Amino acid sequence: MIVPTKRAVALFAAAAPVALLGYVTSLALDWLALFDAGLLLLLILDSRRAVPLSGLSVERDAPESFSIGRESEATYRWSNRRSQVARLLVRETRPQLIGGVLPARDVMVPPLGTRRDTQSVTGVRRGREAGGWLAVRSLGPLGLAWVQGRIELPWSVTVYPSLPAARLKASVAEAVRRRESGFATLRRPGEGSQFESLREWVPGDDTRHIDWKATARRRKVIARQYEEERRQQVLLVLDAGRLLTAEVSGEARMEHVVRAALWLAFAANYHDDNVGIMVFSDSIEHYTAPQRGRRGLRQVLDALAVVQPKLVESDYPAAFRYLAVRNRKRALTVLFTDVIDRMASEAMVSHVASLRPRHLPLVVTLRNPDLDRAAAVRPLAVGGAYRKAAAEELLMARGEALAGMRRSGAVVLDVPPERASRAVVEQYLELKRRGRL
Repeated sequence: MIVPTKRAVALFAAAAPVALLGYVTSLALDWLALFDAGLLLLLILDSRRAVPLSGLSVERDAPESFSIGRESEATYRWSNRRSQVARLLVRETRPQLIGGVLPARDVMVPPLGTRRDTQSVTGVRRGREAGGWLAVRSLGPLGLAWVQGRIELPWSVTVYPSLPAARLKASVAEAVRRRESGFATLRRPGEGSQFESLREWVPGDDTRHIDWKATARRRKVIARQYEEERRQQVLLVLDAGRLLTAEVSGEARMEHVVRAALWLAFAANYHDDNVGIMVFSDSIEHYTAPQRGRRGLRQVLDALAVVQPKLVESDYPAAFRYLAVRNRKRALTVLFTDVIDRMASEAMVSHVASLRPRHLPLVVTLRNPDLDRAAAVRPLAVGGAYRKAAAEELLMARGEALAGMRRSGAVVLDVPPERASRAVVEQYLELKRRGRL
């Protein structure tokens, strides 16, 4: 496709006043037509002299994953197979997660040479997406015409939620110092699999713990004593149904939940616990069993990058049945969800109780600051009084639902959205310090 440049348009416009002389003499119109024809011919010849897109190639060197708000770089390597300079105007279309359509930029590639072009890349929102191409215009040597075309340059990217790692580490260290200051590390003999010591067997001890080699050496019955396992299982369970589709404080509830879940995953990994994740709505969307180290953390990150809430009713019976079958080891099961009232959340409340006593359920819900303010404000008119009464009724019903989960043995954390990440990490550390996991 041939596109005239501003220079060509200016030349055509400069000759336009000659048309006014056509009222005086017809010869002026002949000269104008001859000038326009010559300029049009030059424009076509100039486009033929431009470096065609078939004479160009481009490669991109860029990471496949990004983090929201963190700037990275992508390097483009342009190659020109023609013996003339390539003057290009490039407009890139990226996946929407990393910027979408970008402003045009100039690139000049020397004859039979290469040129590197570095551009910044910043994740805009989390998710996984593929696509992308370059709209390229190549300028002719006279500067009268562009030759426009498109170069396919697909890009498959994953954008992860942002994690201020330094703040998280500081938060974990601060919580450890504050909560464990003055406490000595207590070794707990128990039914774990970590060997602690040998001692003489006494009636009532499990015969399976008898160490027969030590018994033969000492000529008395010796039993192994085990220490309670220090590595626990932490399973993040995200309710991706309609309860998390609403916004709170101008941001989707799910974004606050994803941030809190990510902080908890990093904190658990920092304490050498196994981390897994399950995402469900009206069906099971993702499940990864708790695993140790970077592998488990990476699988949690991959799931959190793409989770999106849906306007569907969550199937709690199916989700908890699936959880009971797939995860038989005792785990801190952290359910990120929300409650509206006792009746609407009845299925969830009853199935949270089914996790006991095998698992320790921790239910994390986000308070609505607007609802709290509406219930606390002093009304100045009749309409305000009705709003206050409705807000108080909703908060009372919500409190009853949360109280029902607490009575069933679950630990409930109902916090404002901006405090969710820090609060869930502190609650995890408190449960771990008390040995409730």
